[in-house]
Amino acid sequence: MRQDAVTLERFYASDLGKAAARILSGKLTDLWGESKGLSVLGLGYALPVLDAFSGGPRRMIAAVPHEHGPVRWDYSGRGNAAVAVGDPRLPFPDGMFDRVIILHGLEETGDPRSYLREIWRVTAPEGRIVLAAANRAGLWSRATRTPFGHGRPWTRSQLSNLLSTGLFQVTASSSALYMPPTDLGLVTSAAEGWEAMGRLIAPGIGGVVLIEAVKRLYAPPKGGTAAPVTDRVRLARPARAARREEH
Repeated sequence: MRQDAVTLERFYASDLGKAAARILSGKLTDLWGESKGLSVLGLGYALPVLDAFSGGPRRMIAAVPHEHGPVRWDYSGRGNAAVAVGDPRLPFPDGMFDRVIILHGLEETGDPRSYLREIWRVTAPEGRIVLAAANRAGLWSRATRTPFGHGRPWTRSQLSNLLSTGLFQVTASSSALYMPPTDLGLVTSAAEGWEAMGRLIAPGIGGVVLIEAVKRLYAPPKGGTAAPVTDRVRLARPARAARREEH
């Protein structure tokens, strides 16, 4: 069973959630830049990191599972929208997206292979995806008060094998969220420091595993090289968006 939107929104409104979103967003923008002029899809509950690309892509779509319920997102930018989707079928044509971000999506799906196959279908040829999933070896997968403590956690090798069997070629991998999953000011205010120390001391035990892969028509088994990563849903729209519509 997937977590509801209220629980997810409450976490990402907390200091710990804001720090987590900041770290993950930094990883993605370091990897993809502004993604200017591209078509970007966020799957699962990717809203906290989609805002990092505001103004760059020509289109951003947040595809949120029906089970989450109504979500809050300022999708007022041209070409942006949020849609409610089933699992695993996505209501998009083949090859529509140049970039796909999966956050809080893979861990709670009932059929990972079908889920990934549908992602492959809607990704453009040579398009890139990033899978962000709770790390089985990290502390965050045990922290049930955070969204990363729900569903099935993954290891880097499990994600790589899943991607290669799904006709994706792994191009980069990294870990993130080395800070303890506790909402204490001394922790959240120094999130970047925890990241630097964690990468140096224990690079494999970050709370989240991120793997980038490119869509291929044929990807050899265990292909790719792992490298460090340098119906419309009812929305409660922010007040500022509502004011713009009134004028």
